[in-house]
Amino acid sequence: MEMSGERRIGAPREKVWEALNDPAVLQAAIPGCESVERIGDDQFQAKVSMKLGPMSAKFGGKVLLSNIVPPESYTISGEGQGGAMGFAKGGADVALEELGPSDTLLRYNVKAQVGGKMAQLGARLIDSTAKSMADQFFDRFAAQLQPAEPVAAVAGTDTEYLAEPGAPGPITQHGADGVSPGGAVQRPNPAPAQMPLPLRLLTQDFLGFPAQVWLGGAAMIVVLALIFLT
Repeated sequence: MEMSGERRIGAPREKVWEALNDPAVLQAAIPGCESVERIGDDQFQAKVSMKLGPMSAKFGGKVLLSNIVPPESYTISGEGQGGAMGFAKGGADVALEELGPSDTLLRYNVKAQVGGKMAQLGARLIDSTAKSMADQFFDRFAAQLQPAEPVAAVAGTDTEYLAEPGAPGPITQHGADGVSPGGAVQRPNPAPAQMPLPLRLLTQDFLGFPAQVWLGGAAMIVVLALIFLT
């Protein structure tokens, strides 16, 4: 199986190079990856779960980096064992071209071989699965290198505080008076004096109990009377 392609990534070449050598970034980008460990300056160990047609298996193997020219290119080679499903081995040449201060073109050329039950599934299925996994990898990889979008500040709301972490937080407690960075805070709940008369009566206590308790007790007495008198 052979596959080649390129992907434009909106990040400086040095940052892309560092990410390609970062186990945490690789683990988050590889579909089905359970772990990636660096076991040497130029070696990684990985475990990946994948589904190929009707089959699924876990692969474990080592990856060796060679022909390293930071931050321009390297060659990846390795072999993975998937138990009864078979094995996969091969390599890839990866090159980074600087298009601008914050723009990099990543080119790759992959050559791989599969054996065991996987080889019985047919080249078309294997090629389409490999292409799909490559697309997912580069989508996830590029997403991790994109700068976080700034929070748009809207005066008088919490977004104004989030946009400036060092600024004083807005007053958001219900019923509180005060001024946020964007201006005066509107009282979410009306003050007791502003409530209509029926609501004010419901919120006041009589003989130490709120009005709701008295109304509930009266309703229970009426219900009991109807039961025993009928």
